[in-house]
Amino acid sequence: MLQLQDLPDTKILNKFAHRYPDANIEHVLHFLTLLRVGSDLSDVLDRFLTGYGLLQGRWWVLILLMREQDLMSTPSSLAEKAGVSRATMTGLIDGLDKEGLIMRVTDVNDRRKLQIKLTSTGQAKLDEVMPEYYRRVSELMSVLSSEQSESLISSLTKLQNNSDVFK
Repeated sequence: MLQLQDLPDTKILNKFAHRYPDANIEHVLHFLTLLRVGSDLSDVLDRFLTGYGLLQGRWWVLILLMREQDLMSTPSSLAEKAGVSRATMTGLIDGLDKEGLIMRVTDVNDRRKLQIKLTSTGQAKLDEVMPEYYRRVSELMSVLSSEQSESLISSLTKLQNNSDVFK
């Protein structure tokens, strides 16, 4: 994914607004800043996870499995919960299976049914990552007061609920 590193300033945006009069410069700048912060946070999370031999996609699969009572789920359910295609999920599962972090379990009564199960090795990987992850999230979010955090969540929820303007 292309991530713009050089956000435009008001002067540059004014140039665009001259050509596209419907452009609300303040809204565009806020939107671009939001995209940039989201991308930057995703990048630093990936760099953190790389230190544990993971990237976000694989990490999320492990977390999704850990959330299940029996530590198992179907590939299609995992794909839906992760917001990726089944083909993408198959690739994630293949890599996790190769490393022994998950295992494929075939239904003894119907061999067409397949479940994915978090292994003890996968659980150990999460047990290694999660304490430091939670510590860093707490440190990151500590720059906001409780009121600022609540306002942030409220604002982001409003934006998310209005995101279908792009559909």
